[in-house]
This record gives sequence, structure tokens and C-alpha cells, in this order.
Amino acid sequence: MFDRVSEPPNWHRRPTSICGGGLWAKRGVLGFVASLMPMASAFGQEPAPAPPARGLDAWGLLEAGGTIGWIIMAISVWMVALFIQHLLSLRASVLMPGGLAEQVHGLIAEGRYPEAQQACRARPSFLSAVVEAGLVETPLGYSAVEKALEDASQQQAARLFRGLEYYTVIGTIAPMLGLLGTVWGMILAFMEFELKTNPQVSELAPGIYKALVTTLQGLCVAIPALAIYALLRNRVDELVAQTSLLAEHVFAGFKRSRGLTRRGAAPAVKSRPQPDQADSRVEAPGGEPE
Repeated sequence: MFDRVSEPPNWHRRPTSICGGGLWAKRGVLGFVASLMPMASAFGQEPAPAPPARGLDAWGLLEAGGTIGWIIMAISVWMVALFIQHLLSLRASVLMPGGLAEQVHGLIAEGRYPEAQQACRARPSFLSAVVEAGLVETPLGYSAVEKALEDASQQQAARLFRGLEYYTVIGTIAPMLGLLGTVWGMILAFMEFELKTNPQVSELAPGIYKALVTTLQGLCVAIPALAIYALLRNRVDELVAQTSLLAEHVFAGFKRSRGLTRRGAAPAVKSRPQPDQADSRVEAPGGEPE
């Protein structure tokens, strides 16, 4: 009825192999594209947030330190209080009150030694203690005064240095307490081996890092303590030298007056007779000198 339309020759198609290689090639391309689709979707999505890292704040460090950690923190508070006290006391205006040296120097120049001692007692300080010690020895001369000034200066300097020794004590005790807390924490951490046959690392880690917290606390207290000690020691040395020099200047007029008195009261040196000198007297024949 209908004539079959003859199909035109398919010249544009490539011949396929007898083994079906074209079919396997199509399947390989489709599989490769399918494998790339999850990667493409992953690039379009935001990465999943990482779990927050676990850290320790200030309060967490205090809690991890335990009883020994609280003791170390109490020592640190004591150290800060000492540092504030020394900053207020180790000043030139405190050790050498203004106007005291000039006032005492004028009274000494006028010979009013009791009033000079009262002026020193009215304003207690490093300088007043040294000058008052020198005033006590004024009747014995300047040599005794100078020796008294030196002894009093050494005594007052030793008193100041004894106050700084607390920093060396803190710098020695704090890390030792930290080490004690670390050893105790390690003992508690390794006791897990006795309680459990095969403890995991995650079970030991909390006890170990908590044990190391006390060592950290001890070092954080000891290092500033030793630094403060070195700083204040140099400051005390400087202030002691300045105060001792000022005390000597207070007695400068007394030294000059005693020196002039000694030179004015020095006795005249008599000339010694020469034994070989011939006698100028001439004896008479009767034995009597003419």
C-alpha cells in the first residue's frame, strides 16, 4: 500500500567496533560525570564548623590548680602588696625629707646641737636617723662623727635590704609549690593504671594537664618576684649612697670649724738645742766665767 521510504545512507555515523566499544565508552563518561557531581555540590556548600577547641580561662586555671594553686595565688597577692608598699616608701622624698638637711646644717653651724637632734626626731627618716647618730658624737670630734655616720648608714641600709628579702623567698617557694602540685597531680593521674586494666589516653590527659597548671602558676609568680627584687635592690643602693653623701654635707661646717680650731690651738714647736754647739762663755783663771 505504501511504499517504504528508503532511508538515506547514514554517512555521518562512525562505525562501531564489533565488540561494542562505543557502549562501554558512553558508560565510562557517564560514570565520570556522576563522580564529579558530589564534588561540585561540595564546592557550593559552606564547610562544616570545626568543634570548638577546649581552653582554660583564668577561673579555669584556678580551679585546675586545686588547693596548692590557691596557695600560690595568695602568695602572688602578698607579692603585689609588698611591691606597692615599696614603691611608696622607697622614694627620695621619704628617705630624705625636703628642708631637713638645710635646717640641721644651720643649727649645727650655730652650735645648737640639742635643737638639731629635736629637729631630726620630729621628722623620722633615713636621713634623720643617720644625722642624729652623728650629733650624739659631736663632743668627741669629727672623726667620731664620721664613724657614727657610717655605722648608722649601714644599719639603715641593712633594714631596707631585709625588707627586699621577701621577694627572694617568694621567688624560691612559688616554683617549689608548683612542682609539688605537679607531682601530686601526676600521682593521681597514673593511679588510673591501678584502677583500670587498660586506661585510655583520653582518661589520663585531664589529670596530667591539670597537674602542670600548678607549675605554670608557680613560675608566673616567681619570675616577677625576682625581677622586682633586682629592680628595688638597685634603687636602694642608689638612695643609700645619696643619703650618706647628704649626711656628710650636713656636717661640712662642723668639720671646717673643728679643723680651724685645731690649727689655732696647735702649740709652737720649740727648737731643740744643738749638743755640739760650743759654749760662748769664757772662764776666768779662777774658774768663774767672765
